[in-house]
Amino acid sequence: MNKVTLSKILLVCTDFISFFFSLFIALFWLSYFNNSHVYFPVDQVNNYIIIHLVTSFMCIMWFGTRLRHYTYRKPFWFELKEIIRTLLIFFVIELSIIALSKVYLSRILWGLTWGMLFILVPLLRVYVKKGLIVLGWYKKNTVIIGTGKNVKEVYNALNSESYLGFDIRYFVVSDSIQKDNIDGVTIISATELDLFSFLDINNLDTQFILALDDEHALDFWLRYLATHKCRSVSVIPNMRGIPLYGTDMSFLFSHELLLLRIDNNLAKPSSRILKRMMDILGALGIIIVLFPLFVLLYFMIKSDGGDAIYSHPRVGRNGKEFKCLKFRSMVVNSKEVLEQLLATDSEAKAEWDKDFKLKNDPRITRVGRFIRRTSIDELPQLFNVLKGEMSLVGPRPIISDELERYKENVDYYLMVKPGMTGLWQVSGRNDVDYDTRVYFDAWYVKNWSVWNDIAILFKTIKAVCHRSGAY
Repeated sequence: MNKVTLSKILLVCTDFISFFFSLFIALFWLSYFNNSHVYFPVDQVNNYIIIHLVTSFMCIMWFGTRLRHYTYRKPFWFELKEIIRTLLIFFVIELSIIALSKVYLSRILWGLTWGMLFILVPLLRVYVKKGLIVLGWYKKNTVIIGTGKNVKEVYNALNSESYLGFDIRYFVVSDSIQKDNIDGVTIISATELDLFSFLDINNLDTQFILALDDEHALDFWLRYLATHKCRSVSVIPNMRGIPLYGTDMSFLFSHELLLLRIDNNLAKPSSRILKRMMDILGALGIIIVLFPLFVLLYFMIKSDGGDAIYSHPRVGRNGKEFKCLKFRSMVVNSKEVLEQLLATDSEAKAEWDKDFKLKNDPRITRVGRFIRRTSIDELPQLFNVLKGEMSLVGPRPIISDELERYKENVDYYLMVKPGMTGLWQVSGRNDVDYDTRVYFDAWYVKNWSVWNDIAILFKTIKAVCHRSGAY
């Protein structure tokens, strides 16, 4: 039995363990109550174990056969969404089985069991996969075939998802490139007559990813890999600029045509109402929890004689300007300091003209440097969120002078409210160049969903804790 098969078996066993540990933890927790027999009468526990066993078996079968979680590799947030959605379905199924079988069962026991299950299934899966990747069992040799630009783009995308376990071994490039490797990965010319004589890998267990724009080249490689009995082949079509989230795919029988139904989520009134509800509840919750911190920072910043909170005009939805609030992180005479710096330092002026930011900004105070590093300076924007001027998640709020730099993507920016955090912040924050920021903002609007907002909020917590890319 090879390592790949063992990895699949271990993942299946991990999910079974999650189902039984959830029940065991719930029983163990309730056993500390004096009247524990009230929560799980002994004569009914065995019945519930059988019901839970049946539910777990059906759920894991669904994971394996319908969603293919044990055979296909999916990005973490995509797989997590499928896990939660599936568990919700079987949560209802188990409730129905209990109701139909007329088994007396404590709601506390049942609720604790499923509450733990929603935590254990994704958590154990993540750690088991990470362990298997470290051992080399879950790593899959991968070859990317395409143009120089495409293979680099695919390489960067796959590297950002270490959860997938793809081990990039070779680039097979169809155009001329003046390198023999990219980040240590060997480049092979696609003109080689016998490609597999150059690859020291087993083509049966290797993942081949085709990133080719030319349809004739794509057809050639599909035939070539098929004749060499390559079983794991993926194609990345050229879909730059097309919204992908929630897109439905279909094809016309006997025709090589792919139909994509684009779903503009933000055009739906229900989506906007849901997003607004998330903003209000989220902002109120954060303000209540962090109110003591607000008071402390207010007096610390105000100690130098200036205002603790300042406002700056930003462009909002439909081009309407609003006053964006922030804790003051700069000296009181910051405008004069900036003008003098730009007039005397050509490098600083070039950096400012490029990104409207300075990495070593002399205007920032000692307290200001800390609150910027941790993004605490943006907490007053919670009141912008409550007023409906901003959202918790959205494009980066910009000044009017930056609109022209968005070019054709400015339409996407003006469709939504700016956000306190966004895709740009969790993808490197200030380390990414301006064009990449624009790309992230446009991608977010085109692919908006509640799930993406939730993912970005969790990624923001990680980015702030690691202080990655902030200055």
